[in-house]
Amino acid sequence: MSLIDIIMTPIRAIRVRYIPLLLIYFAYGSSVFVAIAKDFWVKKELALSAEDLVALGVWLTVPWTIKMIFGQLVDSVTIFGSNRKVYVFIGAILMTLSTVLLIGIVGEHQWIAAYSKESVYIFASVLGVVGFVMQDVVADTMTTEVVDTTQSDEEIKKELATIQVLSRLSLGLAIFIMGWLGGELADIYDYETVFKLSLFIPILSIIGILVVKLNPVAPSPLNKQVLFGGVLFAVFVILMGYNDVPYSQEIVFVVSLGIVLYLLNTLIADLDEDTIKHIKMAMIVIFVYRAMPSVGPALQWWEIDVLKFDEAFFAKLSMIGGGIALAGMWFAAKFIVDRSIGKVLIFLTVISTILSLPILAMYYNIHTLLGLDARTVALVDTALASPFDYIAGVLMLTLVAIYAPEGKKGTWFALMASLMNIALSASGLFSKYLNKVFVLTREIKEKGTVVSPANYDDLGILLWIVIIVGFIVPIVTIWMFNPDPKKEMHEK
Repeated sequence: MSLIDIIMTPIRAIRVRYIPLLLIYFAYGSSVFVAIAKDFWVKKELALSAEDLVALGVWLTVPWTIKMIFGQLVDSVTIFGSNRKVYVFIGAILMTLSTVLLIGIVGEHQWIAAYSKESVYIFASVLGVVGFVMQDVVADTMTTEVVDTTQSDEEIKKELATIQVLSRLSLGLAIFIMGWLGGELADIYDYETVFKLSLFIPILSIIGILVVKLNPVAPSPLNKQVLFGGVLFAVFVILMGYNDVPYSQEIVFVVSLGIVLYLLNTLIADLDEDTIKHIKMAMIVIFVYRAMPSVGPALQWWEIDVLKFDEAFFAKLSMIGGGIALAGMWFAAKFIVDRSIGKVLIFLTVISTILSLPILAMYYNIHTLLGLDARTVALVDTALASPFDYIAGVLMLTLVAIYAPEGKKGTWFALMASLMNIALSASGLFSKYLNKVFVLTREIKEKGTVVSPANYDDLGILLWIVIIVGFIVPIVTIWMFNPDPKKEMHEK
């Protein structure tokens, strides 16, 4: 295949009926527009520690974990004659409310001055996540409903895989453009202006849903076990968090994992034994891969305080990272679906480990000894690392789409995604405990007085632990739970 053919493959695959769906994914990817402004504002204005922010991140994965509620609504509950488009509108409203609240506290407006910035920030973050989750469930379900159903089963499977790749490309294109644009604007204008401009995001999703044409799907009977079980779990999570129960996040993690595994098992029970085995082994590998801990926000604080990275430079990193990731996905579009999950994840693990080393080296000032500029090292490292994070997700979503049970697609996508997001909760919990042991702080001032000095002394140790664990554990897991042993042996 020629280079031109590879480049043109995704373009040739686009159909007019896909475009509204891709617009919704583009809106989702555009959420990074405010990421740099938000990170800098949080560092400067909120008295939340690295551990607090990591813990908040764990709570913010909960709406993704209870996607089964939204999936069941999309499958079975009609509002104003719709069980698809109306939920995109509801999600857009929640996203708008979240942004308005953030505008209020960032701009220090009087109408919200009576409330603490930290409380409003947390509430707005939750609203925004719920809005994005709701739209994501609808978009995932719609990926199976824009296909040409007059084709053969094999052609339908190929089209499902193509839609997943195109959806990730749309998402990547948004991250590439909007992450850079938002960072540049944050460097030029005040943060409030950036948040005001971000109100275009819910509008994009509404435009997409207004013109999309779907294959007609009758609402399926309400699965009360899934819906009410999910609602009870949501209430349980809220009570645990509100009452500040000791080890509440750990309890929620264990309970949510048990619930999702049980519900997932009931949904796949009528599939053949080989398919069930393949899906379960793949889920184990993906779960472990996504559950690896991260350093947390202190790494970015160190880059800002010590390496002197500013908003404009983070915008460049975002642009380069998004652009290279998009190009990597683009060139891989023709081949990605046929690759073994195990081999791909081993490759990703090795590459991500290697590409973690430059940041570690910069902490120990090796770049200075070699006469290299920190920004140059960061730019090159970001460019090299960018294409690899998308591939596992695309493979997994393709597998999910192929086996989506008729009449249960929304619930199916939601539960599979919930399992992967529970893995992210595990990652957050591991990261939180690491930040408890290795306390890293940025400088915090109140009325011009330093109340908490910057301390990055243990950042090097934390980086070493994250890199080593992130290499050994996934490799061992993939070796033990090869998701497709027959294919692996055939390829060898």
